[in-house]
Amino acid sequence: MTRIKTFITLTLLGGLAVVLPIAIFILLFQWLFGQVSELVAPAVHWLESHSRVKDTFARLLVIVLILGGCFAIGLLVKTGTGRWLHRHMDHWLGRLAPGYSTIRELVVQFIGGSGDSVLSGPVARVRILGADNPLSVTAIVTSRHENGDFTVYVPTAPVPTSGFVYHVSADCVEILPQVTVEAAMKSVIACGAGSNLLLKPGRESGV
Repeated sequence: MTRIKTFITLTLLGGLAVVLPIAIFILLFQWLFGQVSELVAPAVHWLESHSRVKDTFARLLVIVLILGGCFAIGLLVKTGTGRWLHRHMDHWLGRLAPGYSTIRELVVQFIGGSGDSVLSGPVARVRILGADNPLSVTAIVTSRHENGDFTVYVPTAPVPTSGFVYHVSADCVEILPQVTVEAAMKSVIACGAGSNLLLKPGRESGV
């Protein structure tokens, strides 16, 4: 009887291990599609009222148009005029909304671009409660001070555009030279998944 119960339990768990990731992925996709649908709702309503396109196809068409617009903007910023406009717009938005620069840098790093601001690294493992405390966090070094101390940004999971800034001594910081900001951000977004790769040997002290 025990063997039968064990067989049923293991078989059920095996099935759940296959079905649950698929179900969660579908639910996340539905949620994301719903969020995007809400954002494009005004454009969808305008399209429905001025054409024969309706419902889901109208949403998809609007999304395709937005992606096409992004592509066109990407072509524009490759030109000298486009780069000038982008630089001045970034400067204006950075002054108007201080959090914009952080969000922009995180997005650039996540999609594989090369950042040139404070979030260009390096990535570090930081013991924010002191060098003797076992608790550590994934952080990005944003500043090094003359006395040897560090200022670090600790992104929160799963949305790294919010986080905390800490000022810590050098003995609390372990620089991870083998880890890129992009890889660290992907791990944060995945709620720590892949940390075993980030924390492989090959690190150096913050001193």
